[in-house]
Amino acid sequence: MTTEEIQTFLTRHPADSPIKISFKKRDAIQGMFIKDRDYSDLSSKNFWRIVTKTNLDAYKKSKDMNLSRIFHGSDFQKLSVVKEEV
Repeated sequence: MTTEEIQTFLTRHPADSPIKISFKKRDAIQGMFIKDRDYSDLSSKNFWRIVTKTNLDAYKKSKDMNLSRIFHGSDFQKLSVVKEEV
């Protein structure tokens, strides 16, 4: 996906909502896009900082950037909002 496609998706959906990220060559993950100091620099190069579902609770408590991973947007196939289970 291109930078513009990803940014358009992110502007249409709440920032704190979990997102399913489907990849072209690997299994899908669930996570949340993080906007930190380096967000504009990374996004201009189509890199995205994402905290996966397994680290999400720890990240919400600590805001530790070491819990995130950086992915390249060209590896993304599809983005979709995850429905919260009640």
